[in-house]
Amino acid sequence: MELKIGDIVEGKITTITSFGVFVDIGDGKSGMVHISEVAKNYVNDIKEHVKVNDVVKVKVLNIAEDGKISLSIKRALPPEKKDDAPRRERKKVVEKQPIDSTYTWTPKKTEPASFEEMMSRFKQTSDEKFSDLKRKNPDANRTKRGSGIK
Repeated sequence: MELKIGDIVEGKITTITSFGVFVDIGDGKSGMVHISEVAKNYVNDIKEHVKVNDVVKVKVLNIAEDGKISLSIKRALPPEKKDDAPRRERKKVVEKQPIDSTYTWTPKKTEPASFEEMMSRFKQTSDEKFSDLKRKNPDANRTKRGSGIK
């Protein structure tokens, strides 16, 4: 049997190592399945997924000039249906609400604002917000370290 890259064949696991498994694919040929090609999820201990003498379907990934054959178990598996695949939770889209909606500054569309004008308005707005915070929480301007009543 002539092997080509992309073929899916059955084979028998002959050896398990820490880096992969060796599979006898018949006709006196064997190939190696790297640990990253054993399962679709992360494989920490390869012995949890396969055992010696297991018959597995493998896909031929590469045939080197020296005769070494690279195989994959996970790529020989049929593609998952969308219903079978684990559903990832969608992140809820939260609309951003301004902290203080009483004042929002937008430059006039007809005339561009200069940098100095924008900085002045920004400073004015931040001063107003800071004074509001002080009024609501008079202890907000004190720090915990060393600035209390002595």
